Amino acid sequence: MGSVLVTAERFDVSAELGRLSEPGVGGLGCFVGVVRAGGPEAAGAALTALTLEHYPGMTERAIGVIVAQAEARFGLLGCRVVHRIGRLGPGEPIVLVVAAAAHREAALQATSFLIDWLKTRAPFWKCEEFADGTRRWVEGRDADELAAARWDGQGAACPD
Repeated sequence: MGSVLVTAERFDVSAELGRLSEPGVGGLGCFVGVVRAGGPEAAGAALTALTLEHYPGMTERAIGVIVAQAEARFGLLGCRVVHRIGRLGPGEPIVLVVAAAAHREAALQATSFLIDWLKTRAPFWKCEEFADGTRRWVEGRDADELAAARWDGQGAACPD
């Protein structure tokens, strides 16, 4: 049912949506995350690259558990998560989440759930590089933890 791909290659959103278009699907929820060029946390320096690292095998299994949770919780007909690794520049796509369901509400809720839990529970390490030559590892954000916590205790256990 659900599938996970961790890759250094760009993904084709249209092709990925096509994977889940089948009879019975009434809605596809889709989220595409891109590398930001910077922001207030960048202290004025423009972001030039974001490097994502992971543990092969472990990361895919962890995302697979999250996908299984979404499928069970929202009654999905299909699900696809594609997450990039390696060095990415501003504006490049970094993550794709697609949830297929009989109705739009389940597809949209599942998409939100998936991205919230991916942000906080998937084992990736991110290093930012800035135009001034500085580098820093990205730490978890309270806002992301709060977004993910809203799904706790809503009928399914959290993946460990």
